[in-house]
Parts: sequence; structure tokens; C-alpha cells
Amino acid sequence: MSESKRQIKLGAFLQSVGHHLAAWRHPEVNPEDVTSLEHLKNLAKIAEQGKFDAIFFADGLGWPQAAPHLLAKGAPAYYWEPLTVLSVLSQVTEKIGLISTISTSYLAPFHLARLFASLDHISHGRTGWNLVTSGTDFEAKNFNLTEQNKHTERYLRAREYVDVVKGLWDSFDDDAYLFDQTSGNFFDASKLHYLNHQGEFYSVAGPLQSARPVQGYPVIVQAGSSEDGRHLAAETAEVVFTAQQTLEGAQAFYQDIKARAAAFGRDPDSIKVMPGIMPIVAETYEQALEKFEQLQSLIDPVVGVGLLSAFLGNIDWEKYSLDDPVPDFPVTEGWQSRQQLLLDLAHAENLTIRQLYKKVAGARGHKILIGTPVQVADELEHWFNNGAADGFNILAPTFPIGLTDFVEQVIPELQRRGLFRQEYEGTTLREHLGLTRPRSQYHDAA
Repeated sequence: MSESKRQIKLGAFLQSVGHHLAAWRHPEVNPEDVTSLEHLKNLAKIAEQGKFDAIFFADGLGWPQAAPHLLAKGAPAYYWEPLTVLSVLSQVTEKIGLISTISTSYLAPFHLARLFASLDHISHGRTGWNLVTSGTDFEAKNFNLTEQNKHTERYLRAREYVDVVKGLWDSFDDDAYLFDQTSGNFFDASKLHYLNHQGEFYSVAGPLQSARPVQGYPVIVQAGSSEDGRHLAAETAEVVFTAQQTLEGAQAFYQDIKARAAAFGRDPDSIKVMPGIMPIVAETYEQALEKFEQLQSLIDPVVGVGLLSAFLGNIDWEKYSLDDPVPDFPVTEGWQSRQQLLLDLAHAENLTIRQLYKKVAGARGHKILIGTPVQVADELEHWFNNGAADGFNILAPTFPIGLTDFVEQVIPELQRRGLFRQEYEGTTLREHLGLTRPRSQYHDAA
């Protein structure tokens, strides 16, 4: 049965043992799970049980430049390579989408196109690529650079990168492979296309050595909310992850992305906007608040300030006490949109340094919802029905408990309201999200 009305899309953002900065110190969490593939398999199965559209892994390519004793106090410094993990998780799940972050700044487009084409075939059409350009000097220093490239240049490169990757995914027409033992033709030679791309940043001949991905193109996701990021998302992305603190801010972002997409000649509904949400759920609001305050109490102030430093750059925090107002700081070449969000938040609420790191330690700038399943569902529904979101990327505070709480308590409430699927109706990520399968760029020339 087809959906009778618009429904919420949900992503399960999987990270370590939880998204709260102090999750690994929670007494109900086993911190050694960060080293366990079985832990990740379990999370993927829980998310699929909840009928999530996709699971999502972020990624980074280095550690902040800090003293080892400070790094040792932070969130678990242990990260799997996400595409390797998703290849494994594709074999223990059947329907749920598999999205991974890969940076355009530090991987050749041919490698990325080949990796995602392979994973799309392995998973039978369930992959998505979260495009980032990376935003830190410490990552750049792992790739023969002393500092990251300028923000605008990174996004100009990324725009050309997308064209190259799509061109490589179109190396073969959908029906190119014949496997004809009688004629001796493995594929139809007329349906093979050499890219021969010559651009400002890339020279790539092609073709890929495998068939066109099951989905045509893996779903393209983007998470930048800066001016450059919004422009790139509106032109190329099909899902946009974003951090928004208020309904009004989320509505403005939603309307801006949809309008920009329309200006590029795209159907605004062909791009899904999914703000990040951290749900803290319990039988009563008081119990949910108690859960949250327990996590907040576990934040080491050194780690809290370290988190702000990672986002905001080289501020001399030793000049200030934790109870001083947040100082003004310039938006840098790094994570521009997240820096601006933190600056706006600090100014709007007159926050001290301690209050700001406690605000962002939970969900790193994403909105935190605390309450009963009904209260959390009410807020999601309100945003969804009032032009602020097509769905949400769920950041469970702890794993597996936080994810299980959402699956067992909030999702049934959304289903009861007709806002979320009872069962998967398709098999690919595109089908889950209501996105069309793109035709090859060579289709009309055939």
C-alpha cells in the first residue's frame, strides 16, 4: 500500500557509544563497545527494527592538535573507517539505508566513485554519500598540507568533484552487460562511456570497471550550512543534514534550501531537509530531565572547553574563567556554519563558557528534546508540519539504550499518528526517501 500522506524520514546517526560527550562515562554504557563490531551490528539491527530510512556514519581524518593527556580525557578516540563498516553491516541488514561521510578534499574522485558503486551493488541499492569538504588544519596536515585550503576553493573543488563522480557512475548504461557466451560479448561496447573529464581541478579519463550503481547514483547527502554549503547542497544534494536550535531558524533554513533548489530548476521535494535531534526519553518529563542531568554531570570541564576549542579554533581559553561570558570570536575558514550557530546561541542566551559547552556537549549544536514519547513526538510533528523539516537525523545520547528508547517509545507514537511507516515498502534508499532514480547523462543521447 502506498503512503496516503507525507511521512517523516528518519536517519539513525551512529557514533561510538553515544552522541553525548560524556556517554562513555555513563554507568549503563560499556566503553569497550567502541572497539566492537558486534556493537555496531547490534545498533544497525535496532535501527532497522525501527524502520529507519538509513543509518549514518560521520567521519574525520585526524585528531585535534592537543596534548595527549587532554585527548585521553575526551570522547572515545577510536573510529572505524566507515565504508568498511557499512560493507559488513550491509550483510546483517536487509532494507535500511547506509550513509557515510567521505571528504572531497582528501580522496580522489575515482576512488570515491568506485567505493560507493561497489557498496551500492553489495547492499542492493542502499547507499548514500554524505559529501563534506573537511574543515580543520589538523586533517590537512595528514595530507601533505600545512593548513586546509580556503573555504570557497574547497567548495569549488567539491562542485567539480560531484560532476566527475556522477560521470564515472555513468560509465556503463544500465543494460550494458550482456554476459552472452554465444556471441562472446561480455557487454555491449556501444554502451560503455569514457568520461575524459578535463576541468579546473581534476583530469579523469574513466571508465569505472563495474556496472552502473543499482540506484543509478547513490543518494547524495550534504551537511554544510554556510553560504557555499547551501549553494552546493541546493544544486547537487538530495538530503541535507543541518543543526538548528529553533523552529524559526529551521523554517528559514528549510525555505532557503528549497528556494535555492527551485532556482536550479529542481523540484523542491527532491531535496529532503533533516535537522539533527537528540531525544532524551522517559515515562515522565522529570525522569527524562534527570537522565539528561546525569549525563551533563559527567562532563569534565577540560573536555568541555576542548570541544569548544575544536569547533572555534585558536582562542586563548586560559585568559577566561569558565563563568566568564563567551568572548566574541571570528568565524574562521573551518566549520563556518557551526561556529556561527554557537556564536549566535551564546549571544542570544548570554551564555558563559561553562553554559555554552554544556549546551553543545550533548549534541554538538543540534537540538536536544527532553520529555515523554508523546512530548518528543509532538515536537517532531510540529517541526514537520510547519515547514521546518522533511525528517530528522536522530542522535541517541547513549548506545544502545538511547536508540532502543527511541525505537520502542517514540516511533510507535509517530506510527500511531500516521507520521511514520509501519513497514518498508521499497528495498533501496531512494525508495525509502521517495527519491527518483536518476537517468544516465548519456540516456537522451542514445
